[in-house]
Amino acid sequence: MSKVSDLNSLKLKANLFRREILETLETAGSGHPGGSLSAVEIMLALYGHAMAHRPTDPKWEDRDRLIVSKGHVTPVIYVTLANFGYFPKAELKTFRKFGSRLQGHVHTKVPGVEFNTGSLGHGLSFANGNALGAKMRGKKIKIYCLMGDGELQEGSVWEAAMTAAHHKLDNVCAIVDYNKVQENGPTNEIKNLEPLAKKWLAFGWHVFEVDGHNLDELVPALDEFTNIKGKPTVIIAHTNKGKGVSFMEGKSAWHGKAPNKEQLADALKELS
Repeated sequence: MSKVSDLNSLKLKANLFRREILETLETAGSGHPGGSLSAVEIMLALYGHAMAHRPTDPKWEDRDRLIVSKGHVTPVIYVTLANFGYFPKAELKTFRKFGSRLQGHVHTKVPGVEFNTGSLGHGLSFANGNALGAKMRGKKIKIYCLMGDGELQEGSVWEAAMTAAHHKLDNVCAIVDYNKVQENGPTNEIKNLEPLAKKWLAFGWHVFEVDGHNLDELVPALDEFTNIKGKPTVIIAHTNKGKGVSFMEGKSAWHGKAPNKEQLADALKELS
């Protein structure tokens, strides 16, 4: 997908996704709105443009893989998968309900999900394994890994970063949803990540920094990733926690708090 009209159609979906994320959360009464709202354009760029995937055949051997390392942001993952046809959108109403497959962390019983999450910081290692396996089998597939900025405080992430560079995994693209807020407050007050781009460069990665809410920046970075040879790529996507809802933006309190009916109504007005 490269036509301007296609890109414009993705831009029009962003507020729809945000509305459905919030409606899903309100119905459940729990979940993570902040980090879900910050990742909407990233997910649209991946599923609507960058990734080769088949919703009717989720286990297609030659599919690109998205490893969701920040796996608690299930609202944006499930809304994306439902909108792209992996399961009926009506199933979103079962989110976090007893017996539903749409639980609070992503897991592989959900069509389109490649990786089970719990403790964060493990996704990049799993992405590396997928990428190495693909190269060994001669497969020209791409492995994407969606990460949160808070999880970059995990030592396992930097072990995985060294591994990817050592093995020259140019089929790996890590995407950092750099919304700068984690569960307990501003990320850089809890454990400073800066200079983040220089850290990745020092670990042997090709680095893009983009506005993570601007598809005109995200899409070209994802396209350019496929031209980088001999090293892995990271896209540092600068985003806003709770993007699109004024009373959620930048607030750690909305890391794991669902809106009530009144808050949902106010949020939907802003997104109309």
